[in-house]
Amino acid sequence: MKKNFFYFILISLIIFVFVLLYTAVFKSKSYIPATTINKKIKEFSAKDLFTDNEIEIKDLIHDKKITIINIWSSWCAPCRNEHIYLMKLSQDSKINLIGLNYKDDRSKAEVFIQELGNPFFKILEDPDGIISIDMGAYGVPETYIIDDKLNIIRKFIGELTFSNYEEIIDIINK
Repeated sequence: MKKNFFYFILISLIIFVFVLLYTAVFKSKSYIPATTINKKIKEFSAKDLFTDNEIEIKDLIHDKKITIINIWSSWCAPCRNEHIYLMKLSQDSKINLIGLNYKDDRSKAEVFIQELGNPFFKILEDPDGIISIDMGAYGVPETYIIDDKLNIIRKFIGELTFSNYEEIIDIINK
């Protein structure tokens, strides 16, 4: 009787651990706080990566286009992986794509863009990461879709995937 009870407990424990691990593997790994959506990003100004001119974000927003802000760095491997989707998005005339270069060396960022292509309308520098943190970023890459009033419509944490690309296209075409 004690032996059967021991086996029952052991098997139950093994099943519990297996189910726990199985669900952890297939659970979505991105966390997007509900407070992020419809949050208004602070207006900010930053230097243009190539010209060193100070640019206000409000001057880059077009009321006829959806603005996408992509936070990236040259040292970020996922940023390199997602670049193909940014290049595709840049071909859509309804999209205003802005890059925010996060805590990066300017010369390395320029080489990154020369090597992979420039999908951005403008690239702004965020050398201390303060602008990105104010926007609610946790790291790089992160991508924000914002409206003409600087409200966040959608946020993507981590590198963009093909399904993210399709979702962005769906949002743009609404």
